[in-house]
Amino acid sequence: MKTYDFGKGFGAGGWLPLLMVAVWAVITVSSCSSAKYIPDNQYLLQGVEVRSVDKHFDATTLEQYIRQKGNSKWFSTFKIPLGVYAMSGRDTTRWINRTLRNIGEAPVLYDTLQAALTCSDLLTAMQNMGYMSARVDHSVKVKGKKLKAIYKLYPGETFVIRHMRYDIQDEAIDRILTANDSASLVLHDGSPFTINGLDRERTRITSLLMDRGYYKFHKEFIRFDADTMRGSRMVDVTMHLLRYREHKDAPETSHPCYHVRHIRYVSPDTTTVHLRRHVLENNTAVEEGKPFSASAVQRTYNNFSRLHAVRFSNVRFTEVPDSGLLDCTLQYGLNKPSTIIFQPEGTNTAGDLGAAMSLTYQNRNIFHGSELLSVQLRGAYEAITGLEGYQNEDYMEYGVESKIAFPRLVAPLLSKDFKRSFNATSELSLSYNMQNRPEFHRRVFSAGWRYRWGKPGDRWTYKLDAIDLNYIYMPWISQTFKHEYLDSVSNRNAILRYNYEDLFVMRTGFGLTYNNGVSAVKTNIELGGNLLRAAASLFNFNQNSQGQYTLFNIAFAQYVKGDFDFTRVLNIDEHNSIVMHAGLGIAYPYGNSRVLPFEKRYFSGGANSVRGWSVRGLGPGKYKGHEGAIDFINQTGDMKLDLNVEYRTHLFWKFNGALFIDGGNIWTLREYNEQPGGQFKIDEFYKQIAVAYGLGVRLNFDYFILRFDMGMKAVNPAYETSREHYAIAHPDFSRDFSFHFAVGMPF
Repeated sequence: MKTYDFGKGFGAGGWLPLLMVAVWAVITVSSCSSAKYIPDNQYLLQGVEVRSVDKHFDATTLEQYIRQKGNSKWFSTFKIPLGVYAMSGRDTTRWINRTLRNIGEAPVLYDTLQAALTCSDLLTAMQNMGYMSARVDHSVKVKGKKLKAIYKLYPGETFVIRHMRYDIQDEAIDRILTANDSASLVLHDGSPFTINGLDRERTRITSLLMDRGYYKFHKEFIRFDADTMRGSRMVDVTMHLLRYREHKDAPETSHPCYHVRHIRYVSPDTTTVHLRRHVLENNTAVEEGKPFSASAVQRTYNNFSRLHAVRFSNVRFTEVPDSGLLDCTLQYGLNKPSTIIFQPEGTNTAGDLGAAMSLTYQNRNIFHGSELLSVQLRGAYEAITGLEGYQNEDYMEYGVESKIAFPRLVAPLLSKDFKRSFNATSELSLSYNMQNRPEFHRRVFSAGWRYRWGKPGDRWTYKLDAIDLNYIYMPWISQTFKHEYLDSVSNRNAILRYNYEDLFVMRTGFGLTYNNGVSAVKTNIELGGNLLRAAASLFNFNQNSQGQYTLFNIAFAQYVKGDFDFTRVLNIDEHNSIVMHAGLGIAYPYGNSRVLPFEKRYFSGGANSVRGWSVRGLGPGKYKGHEGAIDFINQTGDMKLDLNVEYRTHLFWKFNGALFIDGGNIWTLREYNEQPGGQFKIDEFYKQIAVAYGLGVRLNFDYFILRFDMGMKAVNPAYETSREHYAIAHPDFSRDFSFHFAVGMPF
């Protein structure tokens, strides 16, 4: 995700009040009368309400069956799209009127036919839920030209299955269903009698049989008889599984069971590029000699869709006459193997403008196994101003990064069946980055081997960073920088000194993610330097003047770091939702380190944190940063807390809006003299939680999202006066405002 933080330098104090006035004006427009677009004897559908006379019945679950709803609302309150439409004139030849109508939303006029169909759908839905004697009443409340529709539900009592009987007319299938675990039965004596329940049982049995070789089986072979007694809620149900019939005039027979005889791979692209045979076989879940399985077919499609080299796939079966066998043909097409991507960027760091560009080469089939090779060359330039005493006032960066991703688990001692049971990738990466600043020159070499995997259809995914190496080399530091920041007696900054020395980082990490579409949980833990520390004790490594063990005369970092992230989405309706997010991270240096490496430390503020502060502009604790080129080092910590609530709404076209409240901060676990007030203390940390609020606009193009967030400080833990502390009561746009531009959602 790319983020650009313009902070106070964006001139918020000048135009934000105008923005607030504009928002107020648009809200006022939403209350304008749209009566001129409502014909006589018709009404504007002001709202719809679904209520139940039974307090134990949740009527909100049936709102999806409402055929006609009122005009959409911003933040569930303001009908601004309707107000914008009402601003247009009747003359559609004028562009302004057409534009307002396209942006806005026409009045929703109450339709009696749609209301009648809604009543019918609500009744059917309740009956499907087992409320066979349910009924629906419909009424309206009219005020002027506006109307509110009310649907009152009378569910009644649910019906219950008294006796559940299975009539299986195929002996082979009867044995399969009898052997199947009875705990998976959807219907049994005493369970609610619902149409949905009957359909789930049909689906369960059909899926079970289609995974056991019954290639031609479908739901229509399963029928139900229900026998009810007058005045009773008890139902006797019989499920009939009919014998097989090829067509209506054909005789009945047992259902045919099929096995797969041969699998053939066909591609029109093999004249120029191809996939190795074992890659095709490893991603084909259908197996020769095994019964036909619909689930295996779907897994095959899923596996081939993950291959970077594959453009499309198609699985077809051909019946071998009078044999009970199927021949499988898997057709696939290949993408062009190579692409080149050029991407320019604009940068803004603390008001210093610059530009960057990258050139990326990708090969999707480098070893004919759908391996993805990526090589990126990147260069950046930034004009640095305000640094006195330095000769070169420019920042230049050059880097090369290469990755190769294998669409499988590349590891010894793993069986073929084990590898095929997971969707997995293995990745090898190498990179070199060269940074030249007026204050110093920095070189970073990195290498890593990583795994990502998860079972098909599972909500859990896993990652393992088997090894990650980073070598940080400082070939040159200016004398001015060393004198003012590193060697000055009055400024002995341990954090600063540590991060401008040569350093070796060797780490391993493990993480898991759970996502069910509503809630998402991410956890990650990493350990750095433990293997090297064990080797240092075993082989008696040399120690430097600070008592640190060294490898090739370079100290190595040792730490443990854990992160937890939780996101929950509450959908209000199709246009509005509330998203809650909480993030906690803790890292602790020990053994060979007293300070965390800068790249492993936490920072707060910015487009994905507390948005009332610029990036790296908050904390730690109540530490108050000073305006300076080096102070970002001090505004880092060993612990981070983020708490966010965001109300998201659809505006119009591709535009979405958001209102947000953010809270959080960072802290150090140890006390450092250069970060006064930054240490975490259990009896004080809650007083140091910063709070911000604001609004944002998102431009959603489906495949990427442009995000603009405007945040204001509400509670500032780093203050000198009470007005600065409680900024929400004493707002100062030049002091409290931050503007953020980012690609992608904040969480």
